[in-house]
Amino acid sequence: MGDVLAGNNAVWEFEPDAVVVRYSRSVRGSRLLQALGERRVPYRALASVEVVAGRRGTVELRAVPRPGADPVVEVAGNQLRETADPYRLVLPEQSRAEAERRRDELDAVIDSLASGEPPSRFLVAAPTAPRSFKAYDAKAFFDGRTITFRWFWTGASTAKWKAGDQSFAVEELTGVEWRSPERLHGHLRLLRRDAGSPGAAGGPPQEADQDPAAVIFGLGYGPVHESLPFAAAVSAAIQTSRARQQP
Repeated sequence: MGDVLAGNNAVWEFEPDAVVVRYSRSVRGSRLLQALGERRVPYRALASVEVVAGRRGTVELRAVPRPGADPVVEVAGNQLRETADPYRLVLPEQSRAEAERRRDELDAVIDSLASGEPPSRFLVAAPTAPRSFKAYDAKAFFDGRTITFRWFWTGASTAKWKAGDQSFAVEELTGVEWRSPERLHGHLRLLRRDAGSPGAAGGPPQEADQDPAAVIFGLGYGPVHESLPFAAAVSAAIQTSRARQQP
């Protein structure tokens, strides 16, 4: 397709097999998108594209990723604000014709690549490690292979403090549960393979503030632009580890 489409919140550059998205560094822009910086989205990672009316004389070109294609979207679920949607390009109303032309071009490419099977792996690269952020009860670190929680005595529950600082190899994990700090009971929880342990997938339910495999958020702690890329990076590492272990 070629060419570039510049919007208020991002720039989309159309390559033969992908769209490269560069997010705005504006102080009024989404801090999550600023943290993501630049992403390369293969066309086969997209499910659909639409053009919708925006606010205050704008029009929006919106893409929808295929389920399982993007680690950030998969971990976030439906918890992101509209302004933090990484697949939304805001354009002036006079660019509607151009937006509709791009939509039609993308639709044609998506249709040619259509597959009824979900992708076996993430198609959009995850945020890179190392990463860290400060939760309410701990400092969380991820070096690409191991996640470490170092508890704060001022925030950690007695159960966590008694359990001591925690380290988890990605090989021990089956997934990541992220609940936005902008919602009640925000937290990041690591889901472990051993079913009898706290934080285990399918294991006994446990409040995040009591679970040594979880850190909790709060006002100013675990912000979206830090904790979500962290969780997405861990999720992608778990997927890669799982693929390596398969015969």
